Amino acid sequence: MIIMIFKLLGSLGVFLYGMRVMSDGLQKVAGNRMQAILNYMTNNRFLAVMTGFLITALIQSSSATTVMVVSFANASLLSLSQSIGVIMGANIGTTVTTWIVSFFGFKFNITSIALPIIGIGLPFIFSKLSKRRDFGEVLIGFGLLFLGLAFLKESVPDIKNNPEILAFLQNYTDLGFLSFLIFVGVGTILTVIVQSSSAAMAVTVTMAFKGWIDFPTAAAIVLGENIGTTITAFIASIGTNVNARRAARAHMLFNIFGVIWIAFIFRYFLKFVLSLTPWDETIQSNLPLNLSLFHSIFNITNTIIFLPFVSCFTVLVTKLVKSKDRDIFKEYTLTYISTGLQDTAQLNILNAKSEIGKMANVTEKMFKTFLEVFNNPDKKMGDKIEELKEQEELTDRMQEEITKYLLECTKEELSETSVKNVNAMMRIVHELENIGDSCYKLSLLSQRKYNKNLTLHPKAFEEIKDYSELIFQFVDFYKTHLNEHLHKKDLDMALELEDEIDETRNKLRKATSKRLQDGAEVRSELLYLDILKNFEHIGDNSLNIAQALRQIY
Repeated sequence: MIIMIFKLLGSLGVFLYGMRVMSDGLQKVAGNRMQAILNYMTNNRFLAVMTGFLITALIQSSSATTVMVVSFANASLLSLSQSIGVIMGANIGTTVTTWIVSFFGFKFNITSIALPIIGIGLPFIFSKLSKRRDFGEVLIGFGLLFLGLAFLKESVPDIKNNPEILAFLQNYTDLGFLSFLIFVGVGTILTVIVQSSSAAMAVTVTMAFKGWIDFPTAAAIVLGENIGTTITAFIASIGTNVNARRAARAHMLFNIFGVIWIAFIFRYFLKFVLSLTPWDETIQSNLPLNLSLFHSIFNITNTIIFLPFVSCFTVLVTKLVKSKDRDIFKEYTLTYISTGLQDTAQLNILNAKSEIGKMANVTEKMFKTFLEVFNNPDKKMGDKIEELKEQEELTDRMQEEITKYLLECTKEELSETSVKNVNAMMRIVHELENIGDSCYKLSLLSQRKYNKNLTLHPKAFEEIKDYSELIFQFVDFYKTHLNEHLHKKDLDMALELEDEIDETRNKLRKATSKRLQDGAEVRSELLYLDILKNFEHIGDNSLNIAQALRQIY
């Protein structure tokens, strides 16, 4: 008995490892495509569902997708309603794995397929080209997955030789609705233990195929697995902001509500599913296909039922998950997310991009706050200076956290393009932090002007206003192109902006020198020169950001 248990665990281990290897390869091969899918996603709930479906079908893990959704909601890349749509799509996307396992895993000699696939993938692993290595990784992972499934089938004992197992299960199959609840609970616990609904589904399908459980029992376990898969996202949401916690709770409630409504029509729903099968549903070997069809129809139906009520669902989750004091921003933290089974480095890069966008917004706000202080020379505005100080500390913390986060991404196996993108992103973060420093220095200069009762020359405010408009043009420019490849014509435009900023500085500096020669107040003019110097630094940093964007693909 002990040997049988370890065989089962070993078989499951090979299955899970194969799924991880395949997932890693797929993420590296299709990482940029997944980024494009997310970048083009809008508030359209149907498109959000399609996004969740496609990403889950690509990376073969609904857990990875929902963890990604939680982290993106935490980064404000996805709204709560978008998150719910993606989660619905992920539930449908996870059925693709079930179909692959059921059709290929139980309709063919798996070993005869798995070993040749591994053999084909092996030469690609030793290629000098990263794309070929990634493709080889996909093939080997695919082969290992089905090899693990083959071991799983062999490890599960034949029911004819182990009648005590069937007798044990029969004790719980004739309890009516209680049986349904018991096996839903079994599915939930099984998924929580293996931390993968796909792996739990493979075990369930194998047990059904070998005759351990009948179709209704297996279907109830599958429903429980739908609930169990929400635990991963729930755990990932611990310590995140309120939107991320709401997204995780929405995932859990959506799946639980689905199990609740189907509980009332469970027997009739099973008959409906079997009536749609183009194959003979009474044959034992077709039971995996019956389960796959049930899994797909249930998740599609559940999505169709709740999709029109996404707005109502959003309101419900918002009421259930209240904002707490810790949701008021105090200290910036950015946690690298991993599902434990599938590394999500490519998807974490997207999360980092959204954080860089937030950092750019913070620095822009800092510059606007400085101008507000500067344009009110007769007001002390100490609260604004304190606000700028907090924002400057925030940019320092953001630089540290995002850089550490990106370094975590580099520990995973990334494509060459992704490595270059990460390096460019770290440079952008550094330049944004420098812009934040310059904005804070500008605010201190304004404060010094007020405290020392310094008066600038009559045209100073008009000159600063015109100069700041150039800075805003540059800020708008790099924010518009942030995290995307900058074409040469756009880089030329950035160079022109930088030249214009330098020419303006030179012109104003010459005017300052002339005023000093004519006997102007030295302290006032030196302070004005310091303001011009920091404006120039912001222009230099903005050009550096543009050059870094040129390296992103």
